Amino acid sequence: MKKIAIIGGDGVGPEVVAEGVRVLDWFRARRGFELDLWHLDLGAERYLRDGTTFPAAARDAIFHDCAAVLLGALGDARVPGFEHARDILFGMRVGFDLYANVRPVRALSDDLVPLRGRLAKDVDFVVFRENTEGVYAGVGGQLRRGTADEIAINEDINTRKGVERIIRAAFAFARRNGKTRLLMSDKSNAMRHAHELWQRVFHEVRGEYPEVAASHLYIDALCFELVRDPSQFQVIVTNNLFGDIVTDLGAALQGGLGVAASVSFNPEHPDRVKLFEPVHGSAPKLVGLGRANPVATLLCVAMLFEELGFLSAASELEIAIRAAVRAKETTPDLGGTLGTRGVTDAVLRRLSPA
Repeated sequence: MKKIAIIGGDGVGPEVVAEGVRVLDWFRARRGFELDLWHLDLGAERYLRDGTTFPAAARDAIFHDCAAVLLGALGDARVPGFEHARDILFGMRVGFDLYANVRPVRALSDDLVPLRGRLAKDVDFVVFRENTEGVYAGVGGQLRRGTADEIAINEDINTRKGVERIIRAAFAFARRNGKTRLLMSDKSNAMRHAHELWQRVFHEVRGEYPEVAASHLYIDALCFELVRDPSQFQVIVTNNLFGDIVTDLGAALQGGLGVAASVSFNPEHPDRVKLFEPVHGSAPKLVGLGRANPVATLLCVAMLFEELGFLSAASELEIAIRAAVRAKETTPDLGGTLGTRGVTDAVLRRLSPA
């Protein structure tokens, strides 16, 4: 029995996560998958009600008992400091040491690719984003706040251990999946001290993977090349901040944030709980309208199946999602006319009942 923690989150998060749960329930009922879905009341509503962010008991139970977490978007204007979101997200990403954030960038349909002359086959790469260090480590502060002499600092934290393990994870993925090209991106020409470490470690590790053609681009050049010709990339590895930025660019190439899925995990401990998240925001203007795009969440479920070893189910589900998108059985942002629930219905109709 695989236990999966379900956290709807904020805004449209509960709406799209509910569609992911429908798919999980379908596979439980029709295929006999032994999945124990544990629904947790965490998010802005809970925080505003009683001040709870991420209780230690829930955190410990997730870490010790769960195989995966399906998490919706976090963020609510009523919590301007994002206390609940920070505690939940960093409580798992950093607290569980899920240092590899992996985001596949695959276009589902030719007409979703916004680049002239480019097709879905040209947008098919994966980004390995370091998930626990960098400027998101929260090291820094403010001095003379509110005065003309105010100083605000955030430190870019890079450790040898952190840099080496994400680079190794990316190379290992390339080798395991027959990928022949890997690119590392930094900004070592401007951030000479912090990112020289990335350069040095990258050149040391690449020699252990002679079958993978390893190259480097500064982050600004990478963004330029992704727009010019995304087909040249297979695996990209970069730091926390740049990974956050470049994957949103990748989402635009594949059809928008509504189709962008991710997983955070620890490759050195493959049995440790894995965190699956659609990468879109909480979209407060769409709450309650039934128009939020569930595709990213459904793709997260497909990734979850793959990570749990249900490989045929993962492939079947992704094929069904792709077919629904190509048939325009989608929400309006992808050119369709369906609502949130209708998209999931269209996907489920394409699954074999046996």
